[in-house]
Amino acid sequence: MTTSVDVVVIGGGQAGLAAGYYLRRAGHRFVILDDQPTAGGAWPHTWPSLRLFSPAEYASLPGWPMPRWRDGFPPAQHVVDYLTAYETRYDLPIERPVRVNTVRRDGRALVVEAGTRQWRARRVISATGTWQRPFRPTYPGARIFTGRQLHTVDYRTPADFAGADVVVVGGGNSAAQLVAEISTTASTTWVTSRPPRFLPDGVDGRALFELASRRAAALATGQRDPGGIAALGDIVMVPEVLAARDRGAMTALPMFERLTRDGVAWGDLSRHADIVLWATGFRPALGHLTPLRLRDHTGTVPVSGARALKEPRLHLLGYGDWTGPGSATILGVGRSAKSAVAELDLDD
Repeated sequence: MTTSVDVVVIGGGQAGLAAGYYLRRAGHRFVILDDQPTAGGAWPHTWPSLRLFSPAEYASLPGWPMPRWRDGFPPAQHVVDYLTAYETRYDLPIERPVRVNTVRRDGRALVVEAGTRQWRARRVISATGTWQRPFRPTYPGARIFTGRQLHTVDYRTPADFAGADVVVVGGGNSAAQLVAEISTTASTTWVTSRPPRFLPDGVDGRALFELASRRAAALATGQRDPGGIAALGDIVMVPEVLAARDRGAMTALPMFERLTRDGVAWGDLSRHADIVLWATGFRPALGHLTPLRLRDHTGTVPVSGARALKEPRLHLLGYGDWTGPGSATILGVGRSAKSAVAELDLDD
């Protein structure tokens, strides 16, 4: 079965909903295809205690502020509830679960294929995020390590690690929150590729977004690069991290050189580990775009704004700063979605 529309949005998480909001306002015929059984994008799959790094009012999609949370930093379920209500509030045409296999060219259209179904679209917005592509680095000794190797996507509760020797790898916000939690029930070693950089107490995602916005504006107008959030730090001091720091649990060691049969090692120094937890981030989930051959010699997809240079009928939304400043955040993706929809040229 083939359906014709103006625009297909692939992905029904925060980026897809932001795109849907502006597509609805512009009067386009569109559909959002989401491979999840329920609303919320990746958020239902995160660990329950995960918190946003900004107060709710600074983590909103366009048109409707996220309801406030009592202590300012909402948990994952609050975000899921908000995204669920958001798609209902704006009556967004979402079909789920629909797993898109490929996007291919067919004359003046792009054809989106999902099993036996097809959608012919004049434009496609890919908003599939990164959660489905966890990045696990390759380190010497990984094959001989007899313990468990997990990733952020596998984590649910610190009780699962009770009594174990755990090594947490990664220097970002997720790693810091995991160390803070797991260290309450397990012997925890934190390792990072460079010393962790904590933001000053009281500085949260609002400041990070404002800095990123000012930097983007300066670069867009040819001004000198004022520097971004790197000047402040990387890790937001949410209450759990603050508490862990105060009890001395937030000290990191340099990245280990190799895994051993029963742990990790730096030169002649070793440490026992039952579990290595890789909090090492994600990569864009772009396998459905393979037939379009979008990557350049560096392996990346070159874009102008959010538009793919090798296929101008395609926009990529919400994958990180390379598709718009702050576009991987709930607040930041709204601006990128507005620009992407405004750039849709449906006259051809």
